[in-house]
This record gives sequence, structure tokens and C-alpha cells, in this order.
Amino acid sequence: MRTTFDFSPLYRSGIGFERMLNALETASRVEAPDNWPPYDIAKTSDDHYRITMAVAGFSEAELDITQEQNLLMVSGQKSGNDNGQYLHRGIAGRGFERRFELADHVKVTGAGLDNGLLTIDLKREIPEEMKPRRIEIVAGTTAHRVESKRVKADKQAA
Repeated sequence: MRTTFDFSPLYRSGIGFERMLNALETASRVEAPDNWPPYDIAKTSDDHYRITMAVAGFSEAELDITQEQNLLMVSGQKSGNDNGQYLHRGIAGRGFERRFELADHVKVTGAGLDNGLLTIDLKREIPEEMKPRRIEIVAGTTAHRVESKRVKADKQAA
């Protein structure tokens, strides 16, 4: 038995957590497993990744790669009709759409198709202002203190 969670009460009281709640809601949805086309995800270095998909029979013109914020969509649609008479058809030629959730600041840097394998290169580029920075401690100085000044009100006799 599968229990679905209702995150709507959290939307009313949480500000700025919409993306996290959407990710939880998406993860809780049950989708039929689709294992075609097969793919590999490899980490090639600290901030570089590569997705390799087996898309035999598809040309560059029949494939489409789109990145929207933190979502990478790869789709393929065969063009034209094959009117051949088959005794056995084992090579899948159906259209597909595969979605990959990307972490923050992951961008597609390139894609290529070679021998039926589509490779998509990804790189995580953290903006300079979000990278950890070292704060230097200077010896012999004291922290600046904020002093409050009292204002004296002059009372004048009328």
C-alpha cells in the first residue's frame, strides 16, 4: 500500500521552500518505470558529469535536448514511416522522453552522437559569491564598538 503525502499545509507556512517541497512532491509520485532507452551516468571529475544514452537508429535531427532550470529533458522522435515488412522487429524505434533532475548550478556543456551513443556533458559551476571564502583574522585589533549617545533635551521655561 502506498501513502501519498499532502504538502499543501507546508506551502501556507513556509516561505522560500517551494522548490524543496516541489521536489518532495515529485519524488513521492508513483510513475511507471520506463527503462528505455538505457543510459549511464558517470562522474568524470569533481564537478564534471557525463550521461550516455543508447539511442541506436536515431539521428541528430531526431533527438532534442532541452534544459529548463534544474531539469534536463532528452527526447527522440523517429521521422518518416518505415513501410518494410518485418519477420522480426527487435530494434526499438519508438519515441521517448527521458527527464533528469539536475542539482543547482549544473549546466550542459556539450552533447555528441557517435555510433548510436548520445553523450551529454555536464558541469557544476558554483557562482563566486556562493563559494566558501576564508575570513582573515587580523591580530592586534579590537572589534569596533557601537556607542550610543544620549541627547539632552533643554527645557525652557515659558
